[in-house]
Amino acid sequence: MPLLKRLTALAGAAAAASKYARKHPDKVDRWAAKAGQFVDRRTHGKYHDRIGSLVRRVQDSAHGRRAH
Repeated sequence: MPLLKRLTALAGAAAAASKYARKHPDKVDRWAAKAGQFVDRRTHGKYHDRIGSLVRRVQDSAHGRRAH
């Protein structure tokens, strides 16, 4: 039963994050870029392409564009 409670909590958090992203896409852009830069520095650029792709997908999603 604890697993079901965790999944319910995660679903609620995901819904709240999605709602926030739709209301504040500019803030999501900035934080996604900052997070991407942080991870890129920590991994010494090893995953630069993958991180960049993920940041673009997050930013597109925040602006209501479909990510491919």
